[in-house]
Amino acid sequence: MSFKNEHAEIIDWLLDGDPSVVYQTNRDLLGKSEKSLAADRKKIAGSGWGKKLLDFQDDDGKWSGGFYTPKWTSTTYTLCLLRRLGLEPKHPKAIKACKLLAENGINEGGGIGYGWPTYPRGETCVTGMTLAFFAYFQLKEKRLAEIVKYLLKEQMPDGGWNCRRHRDNTSHSSFHTTINVLEGLLQYRTSIKDDNDIQAAQEKAHEFLLQHRLYKSHRTGEIVHNTMTRFSFPPRWKYDIMRVLDYFQMANVPYDERMNDALTIVTNKMKDGKWPLQQKHSGTVFFDLEQTGKPSRINTLRALRILKKYEINMPLKILA
Repeated sequence: MSFKNEHAEIIDWLLDGDPSVVYQTNRDLLGKSEKSLAADRKKIAGSGWGKKLLDFQDDDGKWSGGFYTPKWTSTTYTLCLLRRLGLEPKHPKAIKACKLLAENGINEGGGIGYGWPTYPRGETCVTGMTLAFFAYFQLKEKRLAEIVKYLLKEQMPDGGWNCRRHRDNTSHSSFHTTINVLEGLLQYRTSIKDDNDIQAAQEKAHEFLLQHRLYKSHRTGEIVHNTMTRFSFPPRWKYDIMRVLDYFQMANVPYDERMNDALTIVTNKMKDGKWPLQQKHSGTVFFDLEQTGKPSRINTLRALRILKKYEINMPLKILA
């Protein structure tokens, strides 16, 4: 049975959702081409969640008057969310905001920061997040290459990244920082320029995450933090296993048996073919996309595209 037929009822439910969910369902689950989905993609800015977010933009191009704060309504986090929703690249409102962030946030050396004394080089999580939407919206900014160089330089010996590396002299990478950087580097390779050095850095970071089976201590095997196994959207700057598995499928990372524990958790969260929104990260929002504890179209979409990528390689006991 084809993936489409196996999940036909749930796909119909997804196609009755927000324009961003409809667009991504057609693209990622039904395999339709970007060209055929041009009209669907335009609807993201014209109605639903995307339009609501765009309507909150200030006249000067910022959101909530701030570059990085308040969370979660600032310019940075609104652009993060618009990227995840699939707003068209080069959208004028997004480009206007990106230009402001570039003018005020790129430090000497390529790190992104807004005058924070504890992060004079720039904050690595923020730099990764920002690179992701700069590249996605295709900002014409020659310093994007400097941002990439900064991130490659900040990679730690264990393969990941940690925004507190210089502040706390830590030697172990952070799951949170690593996923933010990986998403930024992938988006740069996808939208701006492919690069062997970036690919090599990604592969080292993939191995770091896989050594931890995506959410466990490599020393004790214990779960690093229970929130990593609970699925939120948008993820903000925080790491969870659905986020990293969704990144892996986008990056076309081959199946590895060390994904199994995380894939099992994803499949076990399904109820009646749907996945819930399990948690929200505390902070101010313009509006709630979906209701916590209820079936979530966006999480169901994300889970299905993960399973579409990896389920044919998964042991049968996981699929049971």
